[in-house]
Amino acid sequence: MNGTTPDGVYTPPTVWSWNKESGGRFANINRPIAGATHDKDLPVGKHPLQLYSLATPNGVKVTVMLEELLALGHAGAEYDAWLIRISEGDQFGSGFVAVNPNSKIPALLDRSEPTPVRVFESGAILQYLSEKFGGAFLPADRAKRAECLSWLFWQMGSAPYLGGGFGHFYAYAPSKIEYAIDRFAMEVKRQLDVLDRRLAQSRYLAGDDYTIADMAVWPWYGTLAKGQLYEAGEFLQVGEYRNVLRWTDEIAQRPAVQRGRMVNRAWGQESSQLRERHDASDFETRTQDKLETPT
Repeated sequence: MNGTTPDGVYTPPTVWSWNKESGGRFANINRPIAGATHDKDLPVGKHPLQLYSLATPNGVKVTVMLEELLALGHAGAEYDAWLIRISEGDQFGSGFVAVNPNSKIPALLDRSEPTPVRVFESGAILQYLSEKFGGAFLPADRAKRAECLSWLFWQMGSAPYLGGGFGHFYAYAPSKIEYAIDRFAMEVKRQLDVLDRRLAQSRYLAGDDYTIADMAVWPWYGTLAKGQLYEAGEFLQVGEYRNVLRWTDEIAQRPAVQRGRMVNRAWGQESSQLRERHDASDFETRTQDKLETPT
């Protein structure tokens, strides 16, 4: 016998089938197959770099990197950032799937090359942009580079436990499952302890210098450490991780980071939302509070 008994015990079937919605906040976009659901071309702006994204932690990594590159004087890093509303299924349009067959944000199209280059997965985009712009924010020394890339890939492997694990079961699942929440809360606190111990030894994750590793980890774990992710700050007692908080606050003061976290943002204070970004002046003229018609 399989299915759920009256006392709530679930026995998996021999073969799983997709015969009902999974439930929870994102049930409308969850499906066990890939590919496009509808035909829709992506917009293209005036700059060589075209970013299709949303200001989730994964999206913020890339907009922070682009703004940091511009702050360094790399004019070629100018970019158009287009809003992809994942809750409405924009990532399943045929144009987006052509740039990222995995239908996840962010996705980057570099039109400066003879044949446009697509780059998907946030860590790959960070490394690609670094290499394109002379190794910016990625150490040249072999040992330091290894440390940086180790922390970059640490984030890639760790964040699914935070987002898809803890965040889903704590904040988004249709019912609270004690075992699942306990399992992933334990792992997330272990991850915070890993970061806290490292940052007790080092100003930044890879050493004395700010790198793409910090850009990758900060939007997830910095936001978590400030109690702003999943409204779980008290539950996880994030104030215990003093070194993470020190690092978080220092990065948050960087002007490029402040700009980057605004791009493709479609929630929060309207003055913090730059839903699309096509020029540096947009931060002053096209935030949502300036575009909204007064009532």
